[in-house]
This record gives sequence, structure tokens and C-alpha cells, in this order.
Amino acid sequence: MITGRGAGRPRAERPAPQPVITIGLGLRPGTSEAEVRALLDRVAAAHGLDLDDAVVATLDRRAAEPGLRAAVAPREPRGYPAAALAAVAVPHPAARVASAVGTSSVAEAAALLAAGDGAHLIVGKTAGQGVTVAVAGAHAGVGLASGGSSGTCGPGYPPSSPSSGGPARGSAATAGRPCPGEERR
Repeated sequence: MITGRGAGRPRAERPAPQPVITIGLGLRPGTSEAEVRALLDRVAAAHGLDLDDAVVATLDRRAAEPGLRAAVAPREPRGYPAAALAAVAVPHPAARVASAVGTSSVAEAAALLAAGDGAHLIVGKTAGQGVTVAVAGAHAGVGLASGGSSGTCGPGYPPSSPSSGGPARGSAATAGRPCPGEERR
């Protein structure tokens, strides 16, 4: 009988899904590297996060901004069209942003969109000088057919706090809970 495993060899354990941390950035044209870096550093310090390896996402027409690219190098920012960002439900939409760029959220929507299925906000939108940042998280295996159940929706970081724009609402409130469509096994 052929089983696909060698006799006497232990069954390989699947590694736990790795958390995916994403940074969404909204910024005005011409925002400097120093302004972007200052806000990223402030958010990381205030929430105890290591954002050095986080995926970076923004509005497609801002992805080539020199200040943004320099602040997040060597990472390449992912750019999403305004229509894709507008389709993402966020806790802090802004009419002013919608009139300027065609979507009511750039930072929160980009962070959630880049994090994928099961994403939740870790840090709600936080404003700096010409730049806004939000941080989202999810497990890499969430929503993928080949990924196993993670047991939680995201990496278990606390949801956004009053210092980052208010208490968690919507998907941000699901941190540490099973993702929709996932049952605990």
C-alpha cells in the first residue's frame, strides 16, 4: 500500500500562518520623506509595532511620489485606483478626501485592501503633516484555499485606540475573533 509518506517518518507539521501587516498612506503631492517617516515612526512607537517589513499601499497616483518612495525604500508602494479604495468599508470616511481624490478613504482603505481577506485595522487613520497613515493586519493564509484556519482574524494586535482616531468599529473590532466563514477546528 502506498500512502505518500515514508513508513516511520513523522507527518510534517504545517507552520502557523504568518501575519501580514500593511500600511496605508494618504498624502498630498510633494509631501517630503521626512514628513512621511516622522508619522510612520510616531505610529510605530505609539502602538508598539515594527513596520519595517510591512506592505505599503496608497492611491495609484500617489505611489510614485518621491517623498513616499524614499521613506519606505526599498519597499515598493502598491497603488490602488480610487474606485477600488472606494469599495472598501472604513470606519472614518471623509467627504473632503472624496472630493479631492474620488474616494472617501485612502489610508484605511489601502491598508485593508492590501491586507486581503480577513483584514482588520490595527491603527485607524492618523494624520501628520501632509500625510495620513493607517495600519491593518491579517494572516497570510486567511482567505486562501491552500491556507489553513488561523483561528483568529489577524495577528491579534489590539484594534485601533482613541489615540489613533477612536475605538475600533467594524472589521477593526474583530481582532482576535474567528474570521467570517472560518470555523474553529
